Amino acid sequence: MSRTTAHRAALAAALVAPLLTPLWAAAPAHAHGAPTDPVSRVVACSPQGGERAGSAACRAAVAANGGPFTAWDNLRVANVGGRDRQRIPDGKLCSGGLPAYRGLDLARADWPATRVAPGGTLPMTYVSTIPHTGTFRVYLTKPGYAPAQPLSWSDLPERPLAEVRDPALTDGAYHFRVTLPSDRTGRHVLYTVWQNSSTPDTYYSCSDVEFPEARKPASAPPNVRDQDDGAKKRRRGEERRRGGGPRADREPPRLGHRRPRPEHAGGRRPRTGEHPRRPDHRRRLLRSLRPAARGRCARRPGADRGRRARHAAAPALNPGRTAYG
Repeated sequence: MSRTTAHRAALAAALVAPLLTPLWAAAPAHAHGAPTDPVSRVVACSPQGGERAGSAACRAAVAANGGPFTAWDNLRVANVGGRDRQRIPDGKLCSGGLPAYRGLDLARADWPATRVAPGGTLPMTYVSTIPHTGTFRVYLTKPGYAPAQPLSWSDLPERPLAEVRDPALTDGAYHFRVTLPSDRTGRHVLYTVWQNSSTPDTYYSCSDVEFPEARKPASAPPNVRDQDDGAKKRRRGEERRRGGGPRADREPPRLGHRRPRPEHAGGRRPRTGEHPRRPDHRRRLLRSLRPAARGRCARRPGADRGRRARHAAAPALNPGRTAYG
């Protein structure tokens, strides 16, 4: 090749290269992966999210994002090198700080969530269309996390909940298990960081999980004896307020009136010979004496005339006596 021909070829390459570079940069990047179980926000709100894509949170995320999450498996940041807390700012953990995924950072309490059990083992599935080697670090928000606030690094513990290195790719996904703590209730975020060792990229994703709400402990029934003692104390206090004695059925005293004594009928004192607690004793005593009084005092009509006639006939038999002697 002559010198002129070589110069022309180099000049043509220099002119064509600037035209080809924008076309390569605009081409879509290769897909890599994202968590599907528990489902991540980017997968749930993508066109492949099914019914979850129609939720209110996903509609708001798409609106804030300015477009659908078609590249749901390409949420990655290059050259992080394990400096996640320095590279990813607070409030932008779910989007990785990428403007194309900013809708995932909305602070909401109605994101599509996966129900989990405290203290149980959670199987995780991370779909990957291109296999990579690397390490998965899984974080769970601390107790007391408020889902209505933007997610920040202070909501996550320093040490990950689990760390898995180079799991096997089976049926197009990585599978591993995570043991959940037993002190979480309500909504939380499972934050997954996949740091590749075969590429300089690191992938970030947020999966919303929901623990059962804390139940209020049922109060133990009080002892029966305690109930009786409490009732007695309440009754005594009420009697003191009413000004009564040991009996709770007494009426409060009226000013200017003397309270009747309850042990005597009608409020009067017992008479002589009367039982203090038997006010009808006198009545029964008189009733028992009534037949004897009738025998002594009651006379039949004409009984006195018969007696006079007998006395009148007595002198004939005894001349010494008068008729009424």
